[in-house]
Amino acid sequence: MESRKLALPYPNQMNKQIGLAFLLSLIFLLAQAMASYARGTPDSFADLVEKVSPAVVNITTTTMVSARTGPLPNVPPGSPFEELFRDFIERQPGQQGQPGQPDRPHRASALGSGFIISEDGYIVTNNHVIAEADEIGIELFDGGKLKAKVIGIDPKTDIALLKVTSDKPLPFVRFGDSDIARVGDWVLAVGNPLGQGFSVSAGIISARNRALRGTYDDFLQTDAAINRGNSGGPLFNLDGDVIGVNTAILSPNGGGSIGIGFSMSSAVVSKVVAQLKEYGETRRGWLGVHIQDVTKDVAEALNLDKVTGAMVTDVPDGPSKDAGIKQGDVILSFDGTDVTDTRELVRIVGEAEVGKAVKVVVFRDGGTKTLKVVLGRREDAEGNAIVPTSVSPAEPQQQDILGLSLRGLDDDVRGQLGLTDKTMGVVVMDVDETSQAFEKGLRAGDIITEAGQQKVTSPSEFSKRLDQAREAGRKSILLLVRRAGEPRFVALSLES
Repeated sequence: MESRKLALPYPNQMNKQIGLAFLLSLIFLLAQAMASYARGTPDSFADLVEKVSPAVVNITTTTMVSARTGPLPNVPPGSPFEELFRDFIERQPGQQGQPGQPDRPHRASALGSGFIISEDGYIVTNNHVIAEADEIGIELFDGGKLKAKVIGIDPKTDIALLKVTSDKPLPFVRFGDSDIARVGDWVLAVGNPLGQGFSVSAGIISARNRALRGTYDDFLQTDAAINRGNSGGPLFNLDGDVIGVNTAILSPNGGGSIGIGFSMSSAVVSKVVAQLKEYGETRRGWLGVHIQDVTKDVAEALNLDKVTGAMVTDVPDGPSKDAGIKQGDVILSFDGTDVTDTRELVRIVGEAEVGKAVKVVVFRDGGTKTLKVVLGRREDAEGNAIVPTSVSPAEPQQQDILGLSLRGLDDDVRGQLGLTDKTMGVVVMDVDETSQAFEKGLRAGDIITEAGQQKVTSPSEFSKRLDQAREAGRKSILLLVRRAGEPRFVALSLES
């Protein structure tokens, strides 16, 4: 009987196969780890939540209001059912606002969020969360409750700084650098949505540098769920630093989150909070100019190489006037920082120190000029009126130029428009709706005070400025236009 031996691999061959399998498994695991690292996807947010949550607070406010001040429940304001519902309520016995009885004030409550920034109890939230509140209650993460007082508010950025007193050090979080946060970075929103208590939502930064309505807006847009009650709560990066204060949502139907929320950046908030803590108010730099963005046609009219900077439309009494800045100058640089547009200039001036002497580079008459301006304080200067420059009156006449029917100012026209005898220029009586002037927004009643950066007091002077611009080879001319006292520059093509 023939015997057969079972064929087995030699030990060294078996070791090679085992080693190859191990190497392939290691490569696979490394590939997974690298892919996860490349995505920046955390396995869990639990550790981060445990780290930051003790510093997040719920805020409850109470306010005394009249019985008739609030909206009717479940009835949209202005709807056909509003008066019907109100009449029904007022006919019920014992109801507030019943005819013949005085309104009885009652307490209304509101909810919001906030976060502690120091162990001695300073708390940041939105101004609209605590506005007009008679009492402000703070609920800590561990369930403790404290009363808060207002240290300072800044309606322009919707930020408020509160203070509580505790018999023990409080957990707190720090501000991070929102300027280095990138679109696509993970963020964590923590707060009290819809009064449900402590809640966490995660998402990414969807966009940066968003502006809603405020002068100093610098919002981070996020798809982390933010709802009513989240206002004033923190937006964290993965290091546990606050890079935003949750402030607003975009919701077409006025409902809850649709994934478009806005958090005021820590770059803005940290500076505001520092001033509120030190002074109880903000102290922003003031340059003392009225400005508008430089458009492509304005740049061409000025012979400016790039569409950049902020164009000065008015210079009231103040720092800029003292320094020699003029109407029609384009501010290209402020304190060593290039100015891209009006929003950028407003932001960097507002962040500058009051009383600081800064260098301002302007474009004027085809070249640049550097001026030194000592900044004033914005809060002290707000509300200053612009005093029009007085020049010799011009005889009234009317001409049609570039689609504009222009007339010199006389007592009759000034009376109709409510102008003083110090207002000089030409008035737009009518605008051809097919003209470029109409497309650029010029309308009847506008006052043109300058053409080609020279004053005009009559239609004939206006026409002369156009001829001078054409002779100089210009393709467009810059007009200074006032409407209801507010100035702006408009560039019109000379080729039309």
